[in-house]
Amino acid sequence: MITRLLVANRGEIARRVFRTCGSLGISTVAVFSDPDADAPHVAEADLAVRLPGARPSDTYLNIGRILDACRASGADAVHPGYGFLSENAEFARAVLDAGLVWAGPPPEAIAAMGSKVEAKRLMAEAGVPVLPSLDPEAPGEFPVLVKASAGGGGRGMRIVHEAGELAREVESARRESASAFGDGTVFVEPLLENARHVEVQVLADRHGTVWTLGERECSVQRRHQKVVEECPSPGISAGLRERLCEAAVRAARKIGYVGAGTVEFLVKGDRVAFLEMNTRLQVEHPVTELVYGVDLVRLQLEVAEGAALPVTPPEPAGHAVEVRLYAEDGDYLPQSGVLRRFEVSGEVRVDSGVESGSVISPYYDPMLAKVIGYGRVRAEAVRKLVTALRRAKLHGVVTNRDLLVKILTSQAFGAGDTHTGFLAPGGPLDNSSPDGPGELPVLAAALAMAAENRRRATVLAGLPSGWRNVRSQPRRARFEEAEVAYDPLPQGVTVISAEPYEVILERDGVRHTFEVARYDEDGKVYVDHVGGCAELTPLPRLPEPVEHVAPGSLLAPMPGSVLRIEVEPGDRVTKGQPVLVLEAMKMEHRIAAPSDGVVSDVHVEKGRQVEAGAVLAIIQEENA
Repeated sequence: MITRLLVANRGEIARRVFRTCGSLGISTVAVFSDPDADAPHVAEADLAVRLPGARPSDTYLNIGRILDACRASGADAVHPGYGFLSENAEFARAVLDAGLVWAGPPPEAIAAMGSKVEAKRLMAEAGVPVLPSLDPEAPGEFPVLVKASAGGGGRGMRIVHEAGELAREVESARRESASAFGDGTVFVEPLLENARHVEVQVLADRHGTVWTLGERECSVQRRHQKVVEECPSPGISAGLRERLCEAAVRAARKIGYVGAGTVEFLVKGDRVAFLEMNTRLQVEHPVTELVYGVDLVRLQLEVAEGAALPVTPPEPAGHAVEVRLYAEDGDYLPQSGVLRRFEVSGEVRVDSGVESGSVISPYYDPMLAKVIGYGRVRAEAVRKLVTALRRAKLHGVVTNRDLLVKILTSQAFGAGDTHTGFLAPGGPLDNSSPDGPGELPVLAAALAMAAENRRRATVLAGLPSGWRNVRSQPRRARFEEAEVAYDPLPQGVTVISAEPYEVILERDGVRHTFEVARYDEDGKVYVDHVGGCAELTPLPRLPEPVEHVAPGSLLAPMPGSVLRIEVEPGDRVTKGQPVLVLEAMKMEHRIAAPSDGVVSDVHVEKGRQVEAGAVLAIIQEENA
């Protein structure tokens, strides 16, 4: 029996495993890097062991240090979570060789699926449909998909449409894969465009029983990473579901699988093609738990202890939809900083790795939380999810909350018409431009700020803010995002109350309540209301001088490390040509020339850590 379990991971998945351990009476051990010293998963564990350093290679990917943490804490079992070392056969063997219980599949099964090249060969032998592998140097057809042989999560994956792009993208995928997984092997296969990404949850014990717990639809993606997942898929027939589940069982039996795993497929029409098998718990496992009424982590631990599964799995009921809430901007670039407020409530499940006050580090994945809605039917689950997202209070870092709401409320998603190109150019949300903050939230911000000014006034505090004996013009509040006249009020608007932290307005007989928050550290105003949140940046009446940035400057879009510089001063570049590459949150981010021109200066060198907004290089336009 397991008595003390170490989770070789961080954030949301560590907290998720700890929750189940608590219900089973199992003592828990966290490991943490220096940036994670104050993270919630550290505080929630019974014991915690520091992994000195910040980079994954020094901490969560360091097998020796994690085994040392097991010895120091007295742990007798290890759960790998997902990502990091969760699909590393060497780590699994090292845990078992140390005499510990491994809450994962056999090392041999991990190794068999760890190389996606070898996995495809084994799956073909088992009768599982696969796509052909192509020559990485001369594939013979386009478009193609370059994929990392190790790991997953979209890292080390590139779409290539032309032969001239292939060598560069293959090399980039190799570097990213080596950085994230310690293995730079990649392979190339045909790209099955606008297909559904569907996966089957499997669970197997040591006694020969293999369950399938239905399928999950994971087609809505950006940067080849899933954003929305649901169970069951809205586009899979009963016959196709049976084919997928049968193929998943063949895959599991072929490699002697034990524990929880996922077999992933691309589905287009009646065509099914094996993608990969993830030999671990998936990020999106909660949707399966809600529909099938199981605790997959508990089942993992029981199987690791040698328990037998019942002969038949439980029957499904209802529908569940999950969204991944990320700290990222509208261009999918990861954001870092202080998450000043994090509150998600409503009839939803929230699996988070953060809380109010958490620091979002540039070293790790920017996912803040998973929010999951469950209902008797799909529309009910989606409605609960949309309501919770709109009413969530998320202050301090930019998130993808608005994008998630747009996806869930789009006509295409409502119809179940999802595919891997859903967010790509030409997809259903391709032309979706961000909405403005709206007049009433901006007005509420202006009135709250005026109320705060009155509260702080040391003389004549009873007079209205900005009072004049003879008024010459309306009083206005200006923000970077919008401006509004608030005295006199817009036609049809009445102020019911206006306090620094709450404003109630009435327009055409309908009352609207706004919660207003300000933080001295970032200078922004956050206005939460029933439709979402307006994030506003007040403009000073008398702006301070700002540092001049030379025309043509390329600025760092996020904090990161300079991975590679592809130009030198004096080089001629064309619009879209890569200038340099930043590495942030385990992903490569290419910085391209905004126009044709000549590189006049490069301000950084390889390996340098840069902050957001730092000047990286200067390109002088040819016609300048």
